[in-house]
Formats: sequence, structure tokens, C-alpha cells
Amino acid sequence: MGTIIQTTCCLSWKNNSQHNMVSAQLGNGKVHSRTIKETTDSSSTNNTGVDFARYEELRGLFGRRAAVVSGVVSLVSSAALGFAGEGLGVVKQGLLAGRIPGLSEPDKNGWRTYQRPDDKSGGHGVGWSPIIPYAFSVPQDWDEVPVSIADLGGTEIDLRFASPKEGRLSVIVAPVLRFADNLGDNATIEAIGSPEKVINAFGPEVIGENVEGKVLSSAVVEHLGRKYYQFELEPPHVLITATAAGNRLYLFSITGNGLQWKRHYKDLKQIADSFRVI
Repeated sequence: MGTIIQTTCCLSWKNNSQHNMVSAQLGNGKVHSRTIKETTDSSSTNNTGVDFARYEELRGLFGRRAAVVSGVVSLVSSAALGFAGEGLGVVKQGLLAGRIPGLSEPDKNGWRTYQRPDDKSGGHGVGWSPIIPYAFSVPQDWDEVPVSIADLGGTEIDLRFASPKEGRLSVIVAPVLRFADNLGDNATIEAIGSPEKVINAFGPEVIGENVEGKVLSSAVVEHLGRKYYQFELEPPHVLITATAAGNRLYLFSITGNGLQWKRHYKDLKQIADSFRVI
């Protein structure tokens, strides 16, 4: 990474002219331009017509500006070249800006894996333990989108992703104490309730309405000793995966419009099946 700063000062005097132009440039932008009218007062000029008193005044002015420019050059050089540790830190932060934390590079099939970073914010209240990380895989054109507390699910929405072509997903992480006070700090989804009880209780948080008559299918799967409840709802088209870990309930949901569902159901189902709390 290189930064180039050019400083040019030009002081032009013309013996046969009544006006001189003094200009200073920093980089490509002109920062000062002034027209100076010479005087013919014999007390301050010689036979060349140059006003030496004015000349001394300008020399002091440019000396002060040179000091300012020197400071700017020194500051930028420190940041760009890493001479000062703090300046180098700012440059490094800029290089990382816009990168999605926790999202891997695409694999040979163009899929990327997201793993919740350990230092990601979101504790859902003072006194709660850190959120146990989760992971899932998405095709390459899926990206993280901002979460708003005005969203359905409020502050318990931990993450959102979306694809303009395929649909969108969200992860809700809710304290289990909101639903029961006897589950302890190592809750399981089966301790919270049966698949039917879970979808009836938490499905409305995902779709914003009662789920009665909308559940097309449900299944219970197990990975590394942890059970996951999986549901497909219609309408609207939604895939929901529910599990529990620590003192939190996790609801992973994927939705899309009718055309997205018809064209990309296979990918959407693969995303839903990839969700794991790790």
C-alpha cells in the first residue's frame, strides 16, 4: 500500500508587472491562491519595484504553512508505512472493513460456511452466559444483512442472511428462562417439549401468526448427541430448525416467495439441514 503526497510552493515575481500570483498546492487540490499587488513606495522597494516588506511577510506566512504541511505529510506517512503502531492499526482496520465475520471462502461447489464468531456481540441481557456458537452453509451469493430491533423477533434475532435469487434466513437465540424456569444451564430441545409443543409455541415468532394447519412435515434428527427438530410450513413457505444449548433456544428459519421456493427448494433444504450448534 502506498500513499504519495506532493507539496509544491511557488512564489513568482515579475519585475515588469503590477501583480504577482502566490499559490500552494497539496496533492492535486489547490489550497491557497492570492493575488498580491506591488507598491511603488520608495521606502519599501528598490529600483526593481519589489516590495521587500511584503516579501518578508509572505515568507513568514509560507514558513508557517510549510510546518503544517510537514505535519500532514508526517502523519500520513506514519499511517501508511507503519512507523507509528496506532497509525498502522487504523490502516489494518480499513483493510478489513466490509468483510463478513465468520464467513469462510467458497468451497469447490461454491458454498460458504458461516460460524458465529466468539466475540460477536449479543448477550440478550446482563448476567447471561456467552452464546454457544452455531454454524451453517449457504451458496456463494448469500450475504449477511443488518438486523433491526424492529424486526419480528426483536432483540432475539441474532443474525440475518439473504440472497436476492433464493430467499432469506434468520437465527433467533432466546433465553430458555423465558419459557421455563427449571431447565438449568444445559437445556435440551427435548426437555423444552415435543416437536408439536415447540412449533406451536415458537412457530408464531418466526412467521408472525398461528401455525395451526400450516405444518406440512416434521422430523427429529440427531448430530453429535444433540437433537434438532425440523419443520416445513406452508403458507408461507418456511423451513424451521429448532434446538437448545446452554441456557438458550435456537430457531433457524429459511423462507422465500413462491417462485424462489419452486426453483431453489433443494438449496434451501440443504441450508436448513446444515444448521448445527457447535
